[in-house]
Amino acid sequence: MGIGRSWTAEEESYLEDKWGTISIKGIAKSLNRSENAVIVRSQRMGLGSFLSSGDYITWNQLQIALGMGLSGSGYKMISWVQNRDFPLHTKRIRNNSFKVVFLDEFWIWAEKNKAFLDFSRFEPYALGEEPAWVQEKRRQDYSDRLQIKNAPWTSHEDEKLIRLVRKQRYGFRELSQMMKRTEGAIQRRLTDLGIKDRPVKADNHTNWTNEEFSLLGQMIIAGKKYEQMAEVIGKSVKAIRGRVYQMYITENLDKIREMIGSGPWGSGRPERKIKQYLLMNLEEKAQTKELMTRLAAIIRNQYKQNFDDCDYWQKDLCQHWEGFCMASETDCDSCVNFQRIRLQYCKRCGKEFLERKENLYCKDCRAARKKQYLKKLAVLDR
Repeated sequence: MGIGRSWTAEEESYLEDKWGTISIKGIAKSLNRSENAVIVRSQRMGLGSFLSSGDYITWNQLQIALGMGLSGSGYKMISWVQNRDFPLHTKRIRNNSFKVVFLDEFWIWAEKNKAFLDFSRFEPYALGEEPAWVQEKRRQDYSDRLQIKNAPWTSHEDEKLIRLVRKQRYGFRELSQMMKRTEGAIQRRLTDLGIKDRPVKADNHTNWTNEEFSLLGQMIIAGKKYEQMAEVIGKSVKAIRGRVYQMYITENLDKIREMIGSGPWGSGRPERKIKQYLLMNLEEKAQTKELMTRLAAIIRNQYKQNFDDCDYWQKDLCQHWEGFCMASETDCDSCVNFQRIRLQYCKRCGKEFLERKENLYCKDCRAARKKQYLKKLAVLDR
């Protein structure tokens, strides 16, 4: 296959473009050359191993570079790839396939999901050149790592937590500062330990000011975490989460940052559904009430036409109704001859249908058979 044939510029361009994207066997078939010829030419062109070209790295190499290790890969496939649309690709070299990540795509995804990532264990420039925002993100994560513990709870910490909670003096925010744990971690730990006592409830009746809402929006855009917002605004994480959810119907800061864009707090606010009535503003509640009132009026009108002041309220379900009661009953309330319309099966399509009159075919099949008959009749009349 093409032995001794010189390589053209178009063939080399195709080889460089497809190297690592499809199998060597596929490239050889497309170029009408042997697999060995393709391998030799790639080496002479300096393509080398595609996985070490610097344009992308393997999925495992990325996890190691981020300081996450290879444990919990199944969780990452769900949390990263399925839930957050991580740009993971599969590349083939000969008979082997690899999960790889293009670095340009990773940095775009990482910026959209930076609240989800922890760069405190990610060494600078481990993946080459970094975007400008990475340095600030790494600094924030280092600060959080020093202030908030992620290690497993010790028995000493458990005893201290139980003792502080039973004093009934501290709320979640104060306990978080004393235990160096997040408010969510404290709540989960109390549940795991089976402790029925709970921290003192915070005063949720304090109104938020416009300045606090404006600051909250700015901190979300800046990629701050809930714990950092609570420290600056002076409210509990739970209170901030509640306000965020009330506005954007989600607590995912990366999704919220995408909704806000570069606008102020409240920008990109999603439309509410009826089941989210309590999260609506006064104007939305008024519009919803008006629509529900109209719907209720339509339903009442339909009910009145079919059932109100009607002795035969279940006539539409009864086998004995043909514009009048064929069982000679005076009303449905005292009827003893009610018989539900019998279920029938279409001989042509097998579909179930409900009709009082017995038929071999459903309504659609009867119409189709009639149309087919008319076509045959038209042919015979020619």
